[in-house]
Amino acid sequence: MRTREDLEAYLTRSSYPSREIEENTWLIEDREGNETILMRLSDDLVLFRTNVVDLQAIDPARAKEFYALLLELNASDLLYGAYGLARTGNDGAKVVLTAAAQLAHLDYAEFVGILDDFSLAIAKHRKSIEEFIIRPSDSLATN
Repeated sequence: MRTREDLEAYLTRSSYPSREIEENTWLIEDREGNETILMRLSDDLVLFRTNVVDLQAIDPARAKEFYALLLELNASDLLYGAYGLARTGNDGAKVVLTAAAQLAHLDYAEFVGILDDFSLAIAKHRKSIEEFIIRPSDSLATN
């Protein structure tokens, strides 16, 4: 059975710098050195999430094409995570990349696989996603 201490050991062993921002919640840097991946231990689940873009920044005339791109990326480029929408209140939403794993069965290889999946997606998909942004001031979201 894995524990919080195992997660901390995985973080230390990995090449991903991190810091605990509150109990059972860590910010992890991606391969580009950005603190973008949020990891939270919630009961027996380890939740991973990164904000990708504010939905309001996406050109409404190209929304269907944008959603199709995200679905294609989910099916072709992501092993552990998936793109989705997270409501932010006041009718706002963000596109997020998210994954979950059961703590009891999470081994080091899967842990690093999830972080690698996120890191590669952030780097590889950024340009494709930016093509749908209509306002340069509404650049890709950060945590």
